[in-house]
Amino acid sequence: MVRHTRITAERKAAASSEPTPQQELEALRRRVAELEARVAESNLEADALREIGQAIGSMLNIDEMLRQVAEIVVKVTGTDLCLIYLLDDTGTELVLRGASGETRNVVGKIRLKVGEGITGWVAQQGKHVVLPREAWRDERFKPVPHLVQDRYQSMLSVPLRGRAGLVGVINVRTNPPHEYTELQIGLLDSIARQVGGAVENYNAYRRAEERALRLSTLSEISRTITSDMYLEEILQLIVAMTAETMNFKICSIMLLDESKEELVIKATQSKSKAYTRKPNVKLTESVAGRAVIERRPITVRDVRKTPGYQYPDIARKEGLCSLISLPLIVKKEIIGVLNCYTARPHEFTEDEISLCQALANQAAISIQNARLLVRTAVLQEMHHRVKNSLQTIASLLRLQLRVGKFESPPATSDPFGTAAHPSEEGERKSAKAVLTQSINRIQAIASVHELLSSENLDDVPIKRLAETILSGTARGLLPDAKKVSFGVEGEDFLLPSGQATYVALILNELIQNAVEHGLKGTLGRELTVRVGRDEDNVIVEVINDGEPLPADFDIRRDRGLGLRIVESLVRDNLLGEFEIACESGRTRSTVRFPR
Repeated sequence: MVRHTRITAERKAAASSEPTPQQELEALRRRVAELEARVAESNLEADALREIGQAIGSMLNIDEMLRQVAEIVVKVTGTDLCLIYLLDDTGTELVLRGASGETRNVVGKIRLKVGEGITGWVAQQGKHVVLPREAWRDERFKPVPHLVQDRYQSMLSVPLRGRAGLVGVINVRTNPPHEYTELQIGLLDSIARQVGGAVENYNAYRRAEERALRLSTLSEISRTITSDMYLEEILQLIVAMTAETMNFKICSIMLLDESKEELVIKATQSKSKAYTRKPNVKLTESVAGRAVIERRPITVRDVRKTPGYQYPDIARKEGLCSLISLPLIVKKEIIGVLNCYTARPHEFTEDEISLCQALANQAAISIQNARLLVRTAVLQEMHHRVKNSLQTIASLLRLQLRVGKFESPPATSDPFGTAAHPSEEGERKSAKAVLTQSINRIQAIASVHELLSSENLDDVPIKRLAETILSGTARGLLPDAKKVSFGVEGEDFLLPSGQATYVALILNELIQNAVEHGLKGTLGRELTVRVGRDEDNVIVEVINDGEPLPADFDIRRDRGLGLRIVESLVRDNLLGEFEIACESGRTRSTVRFPR
Protein backbone atom coordinates (compact mmCIF):
# COMPACT_ATOMS: atom_id res chain seq x y z
CA MET A 1 0.00 0.00 0.00
CA VAL A 2 2.76 2.35 0.90
CA ARG A 3 4.68 1.42 -2.26
CA HIS A 4 1.64 2.02 -4.46
CA THR A 5 1.09 5.45 -2.92
CA ARG A 6 4.76 6.46 -3.62
CA ILE A 7 4.59 5.43 -7.28
CA THR A 8 1.39 7.36 -7.80
CA ALA A 9 2.99 10.50 -6.29
CA GLU A 10 6.03 10.18 -8.57
CA ARG A 11 3.82 9.87 -11.65
CA LYS A 12 1.90 12.99 -10.67
CA ALA A 13 5.18 14.94 -10.16
CA ALA A 14 6.57 13.84 -13.51
CA ALA A 15 3.36 14.80 -15.23
CA SER A 16 3.42 18.23 -13.62
CA SER A 17 7.11 18.90 -14.73
CA GLU A 18 6.45 18.26 -18.41
CA PRO A 19 5.87 21.50 -20.49
CA THR A 20 2.43 22.17 -21.52
CA PRO A 21 1.63 22.65 -25.16
CA GLN A 22 1.34 26.39 -24.50
CA GLN A 23 4.83 26.45 -22.96
CA GLU A 24 6.30 24.53 -25.85
CA LEU A 25 4.75 27.00 -28.26
CA GLU A 26 6.24 29.99 -26.39
CA ALA A 27 9.69 28.37 -26.34
CA LEU A 28 9.44 27.72 -30.04
CA ARG A 29 8.47 31.33 -30.68
CA ARG A 30 11.46 32.57 -28.68
CA ARG A 31 13.76 30.28 -30.64
CA VAL A 32 12.34 31.53 -33.91
CA ALA A 33 12.79 35.12 -32.76
CA GLU A 34 16.45 34.41 -31.86
CA LEU A 35 17.03 32.83 -35.24
CA GLU A 36 15.32 35.73 -36.98
CA ALA A 37 17.48 38.16 -34.99
CA ARG A 38 20.59 36.27 -36.01
CA VAL A 39 19.46 36.20 -39.61
CA ALA A 40 18.73 39.94 -39.41
CA GLU A 41 22.17 40.52 -37.91
CA SER A 42 23.75 38.42 -40.62
CA ASN A 43 21.78 40.27 -43.26
CA LEU A 44 22.76 43.59 -41.71
CA GLU A 45 26.41 42.58 -41.70
CA ALA A 46 26.14 41.22 -45.23
CA ASP A 47 24.43 44.40 -46.43
CA ALA A 48 27.02 46.57 -44.69
CA LEU A 49 29.94 44.61 -46.10
CA ARG A 50 28.34 44.67 -49.55
CA GLU A 51 28.01 48.46 -49.40
CA ILE A 52 31.59 48.76 -48.14
CA GLY A 53 32.75 46.47 -50.94
CA GLN A 54 30.95 48.58 -53.52
CA ALA A 55 32.52 51.75 -52.12
CA ILE A 56 35.95 50.14 -52.17
CA GLY A 57 35.56 48.73 -55.66
CA SER A 58 34.15 51.84 -57.30
CA MET A 59 36.59 54.43 -55.99
CA LEU A 60 40.10 54.91 -57.35
CA ASN A 61 40.62 57.87 -55.00
CA ILE A 62 41.29 56.52 -51.52
CA ASP A 63 40.18 59.72 -49.76
CA GLU A 64 36.77 59.59 -51.45
CA MET A 65 36.53 55.87 -50.70
CA LEU A 66 37.25 56.40 -47.00
CA ARG A 67 34.70 59.22 -46.84
CA GLN A 68 32.02 56.94 -48.23
CA VAL A 69 33.04 54.11 -45.87
CA ALA A 70 32.74 56.48 -42.89
CA GLU A 71 29.20 57.47 -43.93
CA ILE A 72 28.19 53.81 -44.40
CA VAL A 73 29.62 52.84 -40.99
CA VAL A 74 27.61 55.55 -39.23
CA LYS A 75 24.46 54.32 -40.96
CA VAL A 76 24.84 50.59 -40.30
CA THR A 77 26.11 50.89 -36.70
CA GLY A 78 23.61 53.54 -35.62
CA THR A 79 26.37 55.82 -34.30
CA ASP A 80 26.90 59.57 -34.70
CA LEU A 81 30.44 59.86 -35.97
CA CYS A 82 33.05 57.72 -37.74
CA LEU A 83 36.76 58.60 -38.01
CA ILE A 84 39.28 56.60 -40.05
CA TYR A 85 43.00 57.06 -39.36
CA LEU A 86 45.77 55.61 -41.54
CA LEU A 87 49.44 55.11 -40.71
CA ASP A 88 51.80 57.39 -42.61
CA ASP A 89 54.72 56.02 -44.62
CA THR A 90 57.03 56.10 -41.61
CA GLY A 91 54.62 54.00 -39.51
CA THR A 92 55.01 56.40 -36.59
CA GLU A 93 51.99 58.67 -37.05
CA LEU A 94 48.26 58.25 -37.68
CA VAL A 95 46.66 60.71 -40.09
CA LEU A 96 42.90 61.33 -40.25
CA ARG A 97 42.02 60.33 -43.82
CA GLY A 98 38.26 59.69 -43.65
CA ALA A 99 35.38 61.12 -41.59
CA SER A 100 31.60 61.37 -41.67
CA GLY A 101 29.45 64.46 -41.56
CA GLU A 102 30.91 67.91 -41.06
CA THR A 103 34.04 66.46 -39.48
CA ARG A 104 35.36 65.60 -42.95
CA ASN A 105 36.46 69.25 -43.19
CA VAL A 106 39.39 68.45 -40.92
CA VAL A 107 40.54 65.39 -42.87
CA GLY A 108 44.30 65.53 -43.34
CA LYS A 109 44.73 68.10 -40.56
CA ILE A 110 44.73 65.75 -37.57
CA ARG A 111 47.81 63.66 -36.82
CA LEU A 112 48.48 61.43 -33.80
CA LYS A 113 51.62 59.57 -32.87
CA VAL A 114 51.31 55.82 -32.40
CA GLY A 115 50.61 55.37 -28.68
CA GLU A 116 49.11 58.86 -28.34
CA GLY A 117 45.52 59.02 -27.09
CA ILE A 118 43.01 56.18 -27.28
CA THR A 119 43.40 55.89 -31.06
CA GLY A 120 47.19 55.73 -30.76
CA TRP A 121 46.89 53.12 -28.01
CA VAL A 122 44.71 50.92 -30.23
CA ALA A 123 47.30 51.21 -33.01
CA GLN A 124 50.13 50.39 -30.64
CA GLN A 125 48.44 47.46 -28.87
CA GLY A 126 46.41 46.11 -31.78
CA LYS A 127 43.34 45.72 -29.54
CA HIS A 128 39.91 47.31 -29.71
CA VAL A 129 38.63 49.69 -27.01
CA VAL A 130 34.99 49.99 -25.89
CA LEU A 131 33.97 53.00 -23.78
CA PRO A 132 30.18 53.25 -23.24
CA ARG A 133 30.17 56.65 -21.52
CA GLU A 134 32.37 59.63 -20.58
CA ALA A 135 35.14 58.57 -22.94
CA TRP A 136 37.11 61.72 -22.16
CA ARG A 137 37.64 60.47 -18.59
CA ASP A 138 39.69 57.49 -19.77
CA GLU A 139 43.35 57.87 -18.76
CA ARG A 140 44.44 57.17 -22.35
CA PHE A 141 42.26 59.95 -23.74
CA LYS A 142 43.94 62.98 -25.27
CA PRO A 143 42.07 66.01 -26.72
CA VAL A 144 42.50 66.39 -30.46
CA PRO A 145 42.51 69.85 -32.07
CA HIS A 146 39.60 70.58 -34.44
CA LEU A 147 37.34 68.02 -32.71
CA VAL A 148 34.69 68.85 -30.10
CA GLN A 149 35.54 66.18 -27.54
CA ASP A 150 32.86 66.58 -24.84
CA ARG A 151 29.93 66.13 -27.26
CA TYR A 152 30.63 62.42 -27.50
CA GLN A 153 29.98 60.13 -24.56
CA SER A 154 30.82 56.72 -26.03
CA MET A 155 33.60 55.44 -28.26
CA LEU A 156 34.42 52.18 -30.02
CA SER A 157 37.90 51.97 -31.57
CA VAL A 158 39.05 49.03 -33.73
CA PRO A 159 42.41 48.46 -35.47
CA LEU A 160 42.53 48.28 -39.28
CA ARG A 161 44.63 45.30 -40.33
CA GLY A 162 45.90 44.02 -43.62
CA ARG A 163 47.69 40.77 -44.34
CA ALA A 164 51.04 42.27 -43.39
CA GLY A 165 49.90 44.05 -40.23
CA LEU A 166 48.32 47.24 -38.95
CA VAL A 167 47.44 49.97 -41.47
CA GLY A 168 45.26 52.24 -39.32
CA VAL A 169 42.40 52.62 -36.82
CA ILE A 170 38.64 53.13 -37.24
CA ASN A 171 36.56 54.85 -34.52
CA VAL A 172 32.82 55.31 -33.99
CA ARG A 173 31.24 57.58 -31.40
CA THR A 174 27.79 58.46 -30.08
CA ASN A 175 26.54 61.66 -28.50
CA PRO A 176 24.69 59.98 -25.60
CA PRO A 177 26.06 57.09 -23.53
CA HIS A 178 25.80 53.84 -25.44
CA GLU A 179 26.33 50.17 -24.61
CA TYR A 180 27.92 48.66 -27.71
CA THR A 181 26.44 45.27 -28.55
CA GLU A 182 28.37 42.25 -29.72
CA LEU A 183 26.73 42.82 -33.08
CA GLN A 184 28.11 46.36 -33.38
CA ILE A 185 31.58 45.32 -32.23
CA GLY A 186 31.64 42.33 -34.56
CA LEU A 187 30.26 44.38 -37.45
CA LEU A 188 32.85 47.12 -37.05
CA ASP A 189 35.59 44.49 -36.77
CA SER A 190 34.43 42.90 -40.04
CA ILE A 191 34.35 46.29 -41.74
CA ALA A 192 37.82 47.05 -40.35
CA ARG A 193 39.25 43.87 -41.87
CA GLN A 194 37.71 44.63 -45.25
CA VAL A 195 38.85 48.27 -45.26
CA GLY A 196 42.29 47.29 -43.93
CA GLY A 197 42.80 44.91 -46.84
CA ALA A 198 41.73 47.58 -49.32
CA VAL A 199 44.09 50.14 -47.77
CA GLU A 200 46.96 47.64 -47.84
CA ASN A 201 46.30 46.95 -51.53
CA TYR A 202 46.13 50.67 -52.24
CA ASN A 203 49.43 51.27 -50.42
CA ALA A 204 51.09 48.48 -52.39
CA TYR A 205 49.77 49.92 -55.66
CA ARG A 206 50.82 53.44 -54.69
CA ARG A 207 54.33 52.31 -53.74
CA ALA A 208 54.68 50.42 -57.02
CA GLU A 209 53.46 53.44 -58.95
CA GLU A 210 55.81 55.76 -57.07
CA ARG A 211 58.70 53.37 -57.62
CA ALA A 212 57.97 53.28 -61.34
CA LEU A 213 57.71 57.08 -61.47
CA ARG A 214 60.95 57.49 -59.57
CA LEU A 215 62.76 55.05 -61.83
CA SER A 216 61.40 56.98 -64.79
CA THR A 217 62.69 60.18 -63.23
CA LEU A 218 66.13 58.67 -62.72
CA SER A 219 66.11 57.47 -66.32
CA GLU A 220 65.09 60.90 -67.60
CA ILE A 221 67.78 62.61 -65.55
CA SER A 222 70.33 60.09 -66.79
CA ARG A 223 69.46 61.02 -70.36
CA THR A 224 70.17 64.66 -69.63
CA ILE A 225 73.74 63.76 -68.75
CA THR A 226 74.51 63.04 -72.40
CA SER A 227 72.30 65.81 -73.78
CA ASP A 228 73.50 69.08 -75.29
CA MET A 229 71.50 71.18 -72.82
CA TYR A 230 73.09 74.07 -70.96
CA LEU A 231 73.93 73.51 -67.29
CA GLU A 232 71.18 75.90 -66.14
CA GLU A 233 68.60 73.94 -68.11
CA ILE A 234 69.82 70.59 -66.77
CA LEU A 235 69.71 71.72 -63.14
CA GLN A 236 66.28 73.28 -63.61
CA LEU A 237 64.99 70.00 -65.05
CA ILE A 238 66.45 68.01 -62.15
CA VAL A 239 64.85 70.12 -59.39
CA ALA A 240 61.50 70.26 -61.19
CA MET A 241 61.35 66.50 -61.73
CA THR A 242 62.52 65.75 -58.18
CA ALA A 243 59.88 68.04 -56.65
CA GLU A 244 57.11 66.56 -58.78
CA THR A 245 58.16 62.94 -58.30
CA MET A 246 58.66 63.14 -54.53
CA ASN A 247 55.86 65.65 -53.87
CA PHE A 248 58.26 68.18 -52.32
CA LYS A 249 57.23 71.79 -51.72
CA ILE A 250 60.59 73.18 -52.88
CA CYS A 251 63.71 71.60 -54.36
CA SER A 252 66.91 73.51 -54.97
CA ILE A 253 70.47 72.84 -56.01
CA MET A 254 73.20 74.90 -54.36
CA LEU A 255 76.75 74.84 -55.70
CA LEU A 256 79.84 75.24 -53.55
CA ASP A 257 82.00 78.36 -53.79
CA GLU A 258 85.16 77.02 -52.18
CA SER A 259 86.95 80.37 -52.11
CA LYS A 260 84.21 81.93 -49.97
CA GLU A 261 83.12 78.69 -48.27
CA GLU A 262 79.54 79.42 -49.27
CA LEU A 263 76.69 77.63 -50.99
CA VAL A 264 74.97 79.53 -53.80
CA ILE A 265 71.48 78.73 -55.14
CA LYS A 266 71.93 77.63 -58.73
CA ALA A 267 68.49 76.19 -59.58
CA THR A 268 65.06 75.80 -57.99
CA GLN A 269 61.54 75.11 -59.20
CA SER A 270 60.19 77.64 -56.68
CA LYS A 271 58.71 80.85 -58.07
CA SER A 272 59.13 82.65 -54.74
CA LYS A 273 61.42 85.67 -55.02
CA ALA A 274 61.97 85.60 -51.26
CA TYR A 275 63.44 82.09 -51.52
CA THR A 276 65.38 82.46 -54.79
CA ARG A 277 67.03 85.70 -53.63
CA LYS A 278 67.96 84.68 -50.14
CA PRO A 279 71.66 85.32 -49.38
CA ASN A 280 74.34 82.69 -49.83
CA VAL A 281 74.79 80.37 -46.84
CA LYS A 282 78.05 79.73 -45.01
CA LEU A 283 79.19 76.13 -44.67
CA THR A 284 79.75 76.43 -40.93
CA GLU A 285 76.44 78.16 -40.23
CA SER A 286 73.84 76.13 -42.13
CA VAL A 287 72.13 72.75 -42.35
CA ALA A 288 73.20 72.42 -45.99
CA GLY A 289 76.75 73.23 -44.90
CA ARG A 290 76.63 70.30 -42.47
CA ALA A 291 75.76 67.99 -45.36
CA VAL A 292 78.89 69.20 -47.17
CA ILE A 293 81.20 69.04 -44.14
CA GLU A 294 79.93 65.66 -42.90
CA ARG A 295 79.53 64.28 -46.44
CA ARG A 296 76.17 62.67 -45.67
CA PRO A 297 72.44 63.44 -45.93
CA ILE A 298 71.10 65.67 -43.14
CA THR A 299 67.38 65.61 -42.25
CA VAL A 300 65.47 68.17 -40.19
CA ARG A 301 61.89 67.62 -39.04
CA ASP A 302 61.00 71.33 -38.82
CA VAL A 303 63.38 74.01 -40.08
CA ARG A 304 61.21 76.71 -38.50
CA LYS A 305 62.23 75.45 -35.06
CA THR A 306 65.82 74.39 -35.77
CA PRO A 307 68.53 76.69 -34.35
CA GLY A 308 71.03 75.87 -37.13
CA TYR A 309 68.67 76.94 -39.93
CA GLN A 310 69.54 80.47 -41.06
CA TYR A 311 66.25 81.68 -42.57
CA PRO A 312 63.28 80.49 -40.48
CA ASP A 313 61.31 83.63 -41.44
CA ILE A 314 61.47 82.66 -45.14
CA ALA A 315 60.51 79.09 -44.22
CA ARG A 316 57.42 80.28 -42.36
CA LYS A 317 56.45 82.64 -45.17
CA GLU A 318 56.83 79.94 -47.85
CA GLY A 319 55.22 77.14 -45.81
CA LEU A 320 58.38 75.02 -45.54
CA CYS A 321 58.73 72.44 -42.80
CA SER A 322 60.90 69.31 -43.09
CA LEU A 323 64.21 69.34 -44.98
CA ILE A 324 66.61 66.78 -46.38
CA SER A 325 69.95 68.12 -47.60
CA LEU A 326 72.12 65.77 -49.67
CA PRO A 327 75.72 66.34 -50.80
CA LEU A 328 76.51 66.31 -54.53
CA ILE A 329 79.62 64.18 -54.88
CA VAL A 330 81.68 63.43 -58.00
CA LYS A 331 84.84 61.35 -57.68
CA LYS A 332 84.97 62.04 -53.92
CA GLU A 333 84.72 65.79 -54.57
CA ILE A 334 81.72 67.65 -53.14
CA ILE A 335 80.44 70.28 -55.55
CA GLY A 336 77.18 71.30 -53.84
CA VAL A 337 73.96 70.07 -52.22
CA LEU A 338 70.44 69.08 -53.19
CA ASN A 339 67.86 70.54 -50.76
CA CYS A 340 64.31 69.17 -50.61
CA TYR A 341 61.56 70.68 -48.43
CA THR A 342 58.13 69.34 -47.46
CA ALA A 343 55.09 71.43 -46.58
CA ARG A 344 54.34 69.51 -43.36
CA PRO A 345 56.33 67.59 -40.74
CA HIS A 346 57.76 64.47 -42.34
CA GLU A 347 60.05 61.63 -41.30
CA PHE A 348 62.15 60.67 -44.32
CA THR A 349 62.19 56.90 -44.85
CA GLU A 350 65.27 54.92 -45.84
CA ASP A 351 63.76 54.41 -49.30
CA GLU A 352 63.20 58.15 -49.70
CA ILE A 353 66.72 58.98 -48.54
CA SER A 354 68.22 56.38 -50.90
CA LEU A 355 66.22 57.71 -53.84
CA CYS A 356 67.07 61.34 -53.08
CA GLN A 357 70.74 60.42 -52.82
CA ALA A 358 70.51 58.69 -56.21
CA LEU A 359 68.96 61.85 -57.65
CA ALA A 360 71.71 63.92 -56.04
CA ASN A 361 74.37 61.67 -57.56
CA GLN A 362 72.78 62.01 -60.98
CA ALA A 363 72.69 65.77 -60.53
CA ALA A 364 76.37 65.81 -59.62
CA ILE A 365 77.27 63.78 -62.71
CA SER A 366 75.13 66.07 -64.85
CA ILE A 367 76.91 69.13 -63.46
CA GLN A 368 80.32 67.61 -64.03
CA ASN A 369 79.40 66.58 -67.56
CA ALA A 370 77.95 70.01 -68.33
CA ARG A 371 81.12 71.67 -67.08
CA LEU A 372 83.17 69.52 -69.42
CA LEU A 373 80.84 70.44 -72.27
CA VAL A 374 81.21 74.12 -71.38
CA ARG A 375 84.98 73.78 -71.39
CA THR A 376 84.80 72.18 -74.81
CA ALA A 377 82.40 74.81 -76.12
CA VAL A 378 84.52 77.65 -74.73
CA LEU A 379 87.65 76.25 -76.31
CA GLN A 380 85.88 75.84 -79.64
CA GLU A 381 84.51 79.37 -79.45
CA MET A 382 87.90 80.78 -78.51
CA HIS A 383 89.54 78.94 -81.41
CA HIS A 384 86.90 80.35 -83.74
CA ARG A 385 87.36 83.91 -82.49
CA VAL A 386 91.14 83.72 -82.53
CA LYS A 387 90.94 82.43 -86.11
CA ASN A 388 88.83 85.45 -87.10
CA SER A 389 91.21 87.82 -85.33
CA LEU A 390 94.21 86.27 -87.08
CA GLN A 391 92.45 86.70 -90.42
CA THR A 392 91.90 90.39 -89.59
CA ILE A 393 95.55 90.83 -88.68
CA ALA A 394 96.63 89.11 -91.91
CA SER A 395 94.44 91.52 -93.90
CA LEU A 396 96.01 94.51 -92.15
CA LEU A 397 99.52 93.26 -92.82
CA ARG A 398 98.69 92.83 -96.51
CA LEU A 399 97.38 96.41 -96.54
CA GLN A 400 100.60 97.67 -94.96
CA LEU A 401 102.64 95.73 -97.51
CA ARG A 402 100.73 97.32 -100.38
CA VAL A 403 101.36 100.86 -99.14
CA GLY A 404 105.06 100.14 -98.93
CA LYS A 405 105.62 100.14 -95.18
CA PHE A 406 108.05 97.23 -95.36
CA GLU A 407 109.92 98.46 -98.47
CA SER A 408 113.27 100.26 -98.30
CA PRO A 409 112.93 104.02 -97.90
CA PRO A 410 113.27 106.00 -101.13
CA ALA A 411 116.59 107.81 -101.94
CA THR A 412 115.66 111.44 -101.40
CA SER A 413 117.10 114.45 -99.72
CA ASP A 414 115.86 112.88 -96.51
CA PRO A 415 118.54 110.21 -95.93
CA PHE A 416 116.76 108.70 -92.95
CA GLY A 417 113.38 108.38 -94.70
CA THR A 418 111.60 110.23 -91.92
CA ALA A 419 109.43 112.25 -94.26
CA ALA A 420 106.30 110.62 -95.63
CA HIS A 421 104.01 111.42 -98.50
CA PRO A 422 100.71 112.91 -97.24
CA SER A 423 98.58 110.13 -98.75
CA GLU A 424 100.92 107.47 -97.46
CA GLU A 425 100.79 109.01 -94.00
CA GLY A 426 96.98 108.85 -94.04
CA GLU A 427 97.01 105.25 -95.13
CA ARG A 428 99.43 104.42 -92.38
CA LYS A 429 97.25 106.12 -89.79
CA SER A 430 94.21 104.26 -91.09
CA ALA A 431 96.05 100.97 -90.95
CA LYS A 432 97.24 101.80 -87.47
CA ALA A 433 93.69 102.54 -86.32
CA VAL A 434 92.37 99.29 -87.75
CA LEU A 435 95.27 97.39 -86.24
CA THR A 436 94.64 99.01 -82.85
CA GLN A 437 90.99 98.02 -83.00
CA SER A 438 91.94 94.47 -83.80
CA ILE A 439 94.39 94.38 -80.94
CA ASN A 440 91.69 95.61 -78.58
CA ARG A 441 89.24 93.00 -79.82
CA ILE A 442 91.87 90.32 -79.34
CA GLN A 443 92.54 91.57 -75.82
CA ALA A 444 88.82 91.58 -75.01
CA ILE A 445 88.49 88.02 -76.29
CA ALA A 446 91.54 87.06 -74.25
CA SER A 447 89.91 88.58 -71.14
CA VAL A 448 86.77 86.51 -71.65
CA HIS A 449 88.89 83.45 -72.31
CA GLU A 450 90.86 84.03 -69.12
CA LEU A 451 87.70 84.33 -66.99
CA LEU A 452 85.91 81.40 -68.58
CA SER A 453 88.93 79.12 -68.33
CA SER A 454 89.25 79.65 -64.57
CA GLU A 455 88.32 76.90 -62.11
CA ASN A 456 84.62 77.82 -62.25
CA LEU A 457 83.41 77.80 -65.83
CA ASP A 458 79.77 78.23 -64.94
CA ASP A 459 79.66 81.76 -63.52
CA VAL A 460 81.63 84.94 -64.12
CA PRO A 461 81.77 87.91 -61.70
CA ILE A 462 80.40 90.80 -63.75
CA LYS A 463 82.33 93.57 -62.02
CA ARG A 464 85.64 91.82 -62.52
CA LEU A 465 84.75 91.21 -66.15
CA ALA A 466 83.89 94.91 -66.65
CA GLU A 467 87.14 96.02 -64.99
CA THR A 468 89.19 93.75 -67.25
CA ILE A 469 87.49 94.92 -70.45
CA LEU A 470 87.56 98.61 -69.45
CA SER A 471 91.23 98.52 -68.52
CA GLY A 472 92.36 96.75 -71.67
CA THR A 473 90.19 98.59 -74.19
CA ALA A 474 90.35 102.15 -72.82
CA ARG A 475 94.08 102.18 -72.16
CA GLY A 476 94.79 100.78 -75.61
CA LEU A 477 92.72 103.42 -77.42
CA LEU A 478 93.32 106.60 -75.41
CA PRO A 479 96.32 108.78 -76.31
CA ASP A 480 99.06 108.77 -73.70
CA ALA A 481 98.66 112.49 -73.12
CA LYS A 482 94.92 112.18 -72.51
CA LYS A 483 94.22 112.06 -68.80
CA VAL A 484 90.94 110.20 -68.32
CA SER A 485 89.61 108.79 -65.08
CA PHE A 486 87.85 105.48 -65.57
CA GLY A 487 86.38 102.85 -63.24
CA VAL A 488 83.62 100.38 -62.59
CA GLU A 489 80.78 101.03 -60.13
CA GLY A 490 78.07 98.81 -58.65
CA GLU A 491 77.74 95.44 -56.93
CA ASP A 492 79.65 92.38 -58.01
CA PHE A 493 77.42 89.43 -58.82
CA LEU A 494 77.69 86.31 -60.93
CA LEU A 495 76.52 85.88 -64.50
CA PRO A 496 76.06 82.53 -66.22
CA SER A 497 78.87 81.87 -68.67
CA GLY A 498 76.61 82.25 -71.70
CA GLN A 499 75.44 85.72 -70.67
CA ALA A 500 78.94 86.73 -69.58
CA THR A 501 80.37 86.11 -73.04
CA TYR A 502 77.81 88.41 -74.67
CA VAL A 503 78.24 91.07 -71.98
CA ALA A 504 82.02 91.07 -72.51
CA LEU A 505 81.67 91.64 -76.26
CA ILE A 506 79.01 94.32 -75.71
CA LEU A 507 81.22 96.16 -73.19
CA ASN A 508 84.16 96.08 -75.58
CA GLU A 509 82.09 97.70 -78.34
CA LEU A 510 80.50 100.33 -76.05
CA ILE A 511 83.80 101.32 -74.42
CA GLN A 512 85.49 101.53 -77.80
CA ASN A 513 82.59 103.63 -79.10
CA ALA A 514 82.81 105.97 -76.07
CA VAL A 515 86.55 106.47 -76.51
CA GLU A 516 86.51 106.97 -80.28
CA HIS A 517 83.50 109.27 -80.46
CA GLY A 518 83.46 110.93 -77.04
CA LEU A 519 86.85 111.16 -75.41
CA LYS A 520 89.43 111.52 -78.19
CA GLY A 521 88.86 115.22 -78.54
CA THR A 522 89.60 117.94 -76.04
CA LEU A 523 86.44 117.29 -74.06
CA GLY A 524 85.88 114.61 -71.49
CA ARG A 525 87.79 113.34 -68.51
CA GLU A 526 85.64 110.49 -67.20
CA LEU A 527 84.65 107.04 -68.45
CA THR A 528 82.55 104.88 -66.12
CA VAL A 529 81.02 101.43 -66.38
CA ARG A 530 78.13 100.86 -63.99
CA VAL A 531 76.68 97.38 -63.29
CA GLY A 532 73.63 96.50 -61.23
CA ARG A 533 70.39 94.56 -61.08
CA ASP A 534 66.82 95.02 -59.92
CA GLU A 535 64.12 92.45 -59.23
CA ASP A 536 63.85 91.43 -62.87
CA ASN A 537 66.82 92.69 -64.90
CA VAL A 538 70.58 93.07 -65.12
CA ILE A 539 71.61 96.62 -66.04
CA VAL A 540 74.94 97.60 -67.62
CA GLU A 541 75.78 101.26 -68.41
CA VAL A 542 78.78 102.91 -70.10
CA ILE A 543 78.95 106.65 -69.31
CA ASN A 544 81.36 109.33 -70.57
CA ASP A 545 81.46 113.13 -70.26
CA GLY A 546 83.12 113.74 -73.63
CA GLU A 547 81.78 114.93 -76.95
CA PRO A 548 77.97 114.72 -76.78
CA LEU A 549 75.81 113.05 -79.39
CA PRO A 550 74.61 115.24 -82.27
CA ALA A 551 71.28 116.95 -81.56
CA ASP A 552 69.60 115.04 -84.39
CA PHE A 553 71.18 111.68 -83.50
CA ASP A 554 68.96 108.73 -84.38
CA ILE A 555 70.31 105.31 -83.45
CA ARG A 556 68.32 103.67 -86.23
CA ARG A 557 69.90 105.95 -88.82
CA ASP A 558 73.29 106.91 -87.41
CA ARG A 559 74.52 103.71 -85.82
CA GLY A 560 77.81 102.33 -87.04
CA LEU A 561 79.03 98.76 -87.15
CA GLY A 562 79.85 98.72 -83.42
CA LEU A 563 76.37 99.80 -82.30
CA ARG A 564 74.77 97.38 -84.74
CA ILE A 565 76.77 94.58 -83.15
CA VAL A 566 75.63 95.73 -79.70
CA GLU A 567 71.97 95.88 -80.71
CA SER A 568 72.11 92.44 -82.25
CA LEU A 569 73.75 90.83 -79.21
CA VAL A 570 71.37 92.51 -76.75
CA ARG A 571 68.18 91.81 -78.69
CA ASP A 572 68.85 88.34 -80.12
CA ASN A 573 71.11 86.74 -77.52
CA LEU A 574 70.22 88.42 -74.23
CA LEU A 575 66.55 89.13 -75.09
CA GLY A 576 67.03 92.63 -73.73
CA GLU A 577 66.96 96.31 -74.69
CA PHE A 578 69.63 98.84 -75.69
CA GLU A 579 69.49 102.61 -75.73
CA ILE A 580 71.96 105.50 -75.97
CA ALA A 581 71.21 109.08 -74.97
CA CYS A 582 72.71 112.31 -73.58
CA GLU A 583 71.78 113.43 -70.08
CA SER A 584 73.26 116.45 -68.28
CA GLY A 585 76.32 116.60 -70.50
CA ARG A 586 77.00 112.87 -70.35
CA THR A 587 76.49 110.20 -72.96
CA ARG A 588 74.95 107.10 -71.44
CA SER A 589 74.70 103.72 -73.21
CA THR A 590 72.34 101.38 -71.33
CA VAL A 591 71.88 97.63 -71.76
CA ARG A 592 69.06 95.94 -69.86
CA PHE A 593 68.30 92.20 -70.04
CA PRO A 594 66.35 89.64 -67.94
CA ARG A 595 68.07 87.96 -65.00
